[in-house]
Amino acid sequence: MRMPQVPPDVDQIWNKIKHEPQKIRQYFEKISKLPRDIKYLHWDKLRRLSPPLSMTHEEWWFAIKWQRKPSYRKIPLYDKKGSSFVMLLEVDPIPERLHDIDLGSGGLIQMPEQITNPETRDQYYVSSLIEEAITSSQLEGAATTRQIAKEMIKSGRKPINRSEQMILNNFNTMQHINKLKDRELSKKLIFEIHRLVTENTLDDPSAAGRLRKADERVSVVDMYGEVHHEPPSAKELNHRIETLCKFANGQTESGHIHPVIRSILLHFWLAYDHPFIDGNGRTARAIFYWSMLRHKYWLFEFVSISQVLLKAPAKYERAFLYTETDGNDLTYFILYHLDVIQKAVQQLHEFIQRKTVRLQSLERDLRGMTILNHRQRVLVSHALRHPYHRYTIQSHRTSHNVVYQTARLDLIDLENRGLLESKKIGRKWYFTPAPKLEKKLSRLT
Repeated sequence: MRMPQVPPDVDQIWNKIKHEPQKIRQYFEKISKLPRDIKYLHWDKLRRLSPPLSMTHEEWWFAIKWQRKPSYRKIPLYDKKGSSFVMLLEVDPIPERLHDIDLGSGGLIQMPEQITNPETRDQYYVSSLIEEAITSSQLEGAATTRQIAKEMIKSGRKPINRSEQMILNNFNTMQHINKLKDRELSKKLIFEIHRLVTENTLDDPSAAGRLRKADERVSVVDMYGEVHHEPPSAKELNHRIETLCKFANGQTESGHIHPVIRSILLHFWLAYDHPFIDGNGRTARAIFYWSMLRHKYWLFEFVSISQVLLKAPAKYERAFLYTETDGNDLTYFILYHLDVIQKAVQQLHEFIQRKTVRLQSLERDLRGMTILNHRQRVLVSHALRHPYHRYTIQSHRTSHNVVYQTARLDLIDLENRGLLESKKIGRKWYFTPAPKLEKKLSRLT
């Protein structure tokens, strides 16, 4: 991806006109007529559009920046030159997106029964963790197919290469994040997350869970070797990480910041500082999840943002570069990240809807399946929605008012067809839904 063009220096434009009163009046007459609800454009895009009101592109840019500047809000993140990062949160659609996230991702939101039901929610939880583990690793160069990665995780086999190890690390990290959400962010916790992310994947194993050293040069380059980002000096990292943790825990004098915005800023902050020799992107995304779950956005146990990021990785990188090239304006990254969140939540709902439609279709087919009797069809229908339920001969007998032998034959027949599995505990036999029940049932329909 090419570097975006750096915007014109607004101060230089001002210096050209500040001694010409007539020109200043003309400028501000035009500025007053500009709409304030235009899309939040970076110079790299704006320079390709036709300016309004007979302005030059430079004049248009000056006018836009003049409107933005009074509303900028600083955060305690500074670039390598000591200039603070800023953001503008009154820009559309930021307030609307935050409102939607508040209503649809936390608290007592109305969610499909598949997620609220303890017996089925784990299927969606694990599916989301696997998706996030795979796509987050692929963003960092992991090369393997989803099918192979899913097989490795679900079967429990050991990784056979670095890509598989990255994916397994990400899966384990995402599982662990849920257990860490009640802890405040600290250097120790960040190191713990980094060790989980990079275990057995670094050329220097001692680099896991520690800051990069002065002689360990790190930069972000594109496929052609062009440097896109040079992070701060290693000697600054201890202080920068401490400030990041205080910000994450609400211990800095930055006023009220919406928790979703705070989570997004943590993602950017750690990626900007690049404190490790490798695994920075995966660690930054993991800390974003830690922050969202810590602030009770429980739906993010099931949401995969990396799945969206991977579809257009250039947009992800451009959001960082727009911020860095335009006076440390984080609004670009915030707008992009909120769009990613919206798409990721939408994809979750679409996934649940597809699964629901598929389940309903299977149940319709099940009702007409003559190879199973009506009692077996009722049990299998129940098993589709309760994959961890345990059935006994006695419970089946009681449910359908049949004799012991009839109930026993029903369950044994379902086991023989691969729809149930049995296990003897003490003197009693228990029957549970077989793994991949939906797929096995579809073969019978």
